[in-house]
Amino acid sequence: RGLGRRGMAELIERTCRHARRFAEGLRAAGIAVVNEVVLNQLLVSFGSAERTIAVMRRVQAEGVCWCGETEWQGQVLMRISVSSWVTSEEDVEKSLASILRAAAL
Repeated sequence: RGLGRRGMAELIERTCRHARRFAEGLRAAGIAVVNEVVLNQLLVSFGSAERTIAVMRRVQAEGVCWCGETEWQGQVLMRISVSSWVTSEEDVEKSLASILRAAAL
């Protein structure tokens, strides 16, 4: 209510744009984004379930962002959900860098 119709539309567009940026950055690094990113969420595989969980745990331990574990179509995946109204482009870039660092280990 406080944002109004225009504010809500902008919020939705911004969080979806951030999700697309995550997908773009991860794909550019050769990491599999397994869903079509049409909303504010993406599902990521780092190969095996064990590797995906290990990368996700490193991301969580670093504390820059929080990505959770999910299972979709029989695969264990990392779920990135951009939902906060305060998430900025800078936050996305820092989070993307954190995920890429975790995947490089």
